Amino acid sequence: MSKMMVDFFRKPVFETPAWGILIPLFALVVLFAFSGGNLSLFAGFLVCVGLLSAVLVAVHHAEVIALRVGEPFGTLILALAVTIIEVSLIVTLMLSGGTATSALARDTVFATVMIVCNGVVGLCLLLGAWRHKVLTFRVDGTTPMLSVLAVLSTLVLVLPKFTSSTSEPTLSNTQLAFAGVVSLLLYIVFVFVLTIRHREHFLPPNHDAPQEHEEYGIEQPSNLAMIISSVFLLLSLVAVVGLAKTLAPTIESAVAAISAPIAVVGVVIALLVLLPETVSAVQAALRNRMQISFNLALGSALATIGLIIPAVAVISIAMHLPLELGLPYKEIALLALTLLISTMTVSRNSATVLQGAVHLVLFAVFLFLSIFP
Repeated sequence: MSKMMVDFFRKPVFETPAWGILIPLFALVVLFAFSGGNLSLFAGFLVCVGLLSAVLVAVHHAEVIALRVGEPFGTLILALAVTIIEVSLIVTLMLSGGTATSALARDTVFATVMIVCNGVVGLCLLLGAWRHKVLTFRVDGTTPMLSVLAVLSTLVLVLPKFTSSTSEPTLSNTQLAFAGVVSLLLYIVFVFVLTIRHREHFLPPNHDAPQEHEEYGIEQPSNLAMIISSVFLLLSLVAVVGLAKTLAPTIESAVAAISAPIAVVGVVIALLVLLPETVSAVQAALRNRMQISFNLALGSALATIGLIIPAVAVISIAMHLPLELGLPYKEIALLALTLLISTMTVSRNSATVLQGAVHLVLFAVFLFLSIFP
């Protein structure tokens, strides 16, 4: 009986494993069944199961798309899909929450930058270098990504603390519009360079298409398989983000029980939302493709700033909603240290477990200060 069940889930449906179709549908059913209201113990268990299974399925579908369209398009699609869904949720929360959500965009962007630059990159470097001793990547690919991230994060998260047109940590409508336009334009230029102008700079040093198929363990996908995977990748990511938000009240209760700041809730939700990219990035590092891990991590941070800030700027100006962007001084220090350490990490074309440990320690500092400010 158990063998029949395993064979059923492995059986291809439209050139896609049955579990790749059924699990996203199960996660969406769980999302619609338990969204809103408090979760019982059983409901919370189902939500966690649906969330984790949707993450794993999303990673599978992203790999199928990456094999069909090639890198770095595959990593870009995954980062963009998650960010676009996250942007829609933030805009929805801002419209419904009013002044209570004035710092939501800032906290989301800062948490994402800290998680991907320290948590995801650190984990990839540590695990990948532990297996392969030394990880190699392209300096001409990682350095430009980090430079764009440094400019955008400073413009959006640091400068609003020091401008004089309005009271800190906000921007005037003119400044906010300028920041939104610059963020979007710089992100568009980055995508152009990533996908068209200098695509070769963002491929692994040992890039070899036939080897990619062997590493992923699946054959070259057809156009039909790619279309099916695209649809169910989107459904899986909707389920991931939605279930993460569904867990928010439970997380808030747990945070209140340990008397931790409410900002911890946003950090935990960001960790859950970034799970698909994290799993994909770690898998790439374990395959000795650290450049793909950097594309996922830094690309996710750039997409977060490049898409969230323009969207919330339009909403803030059009709806006359307050928008706090400038970070407190403690968070500015952490951001500056993160950018400095990241610059030192990518200054050479190789890294070891030491760089991974440094990033993870900095990530631990971020988590510790979030709980005990």
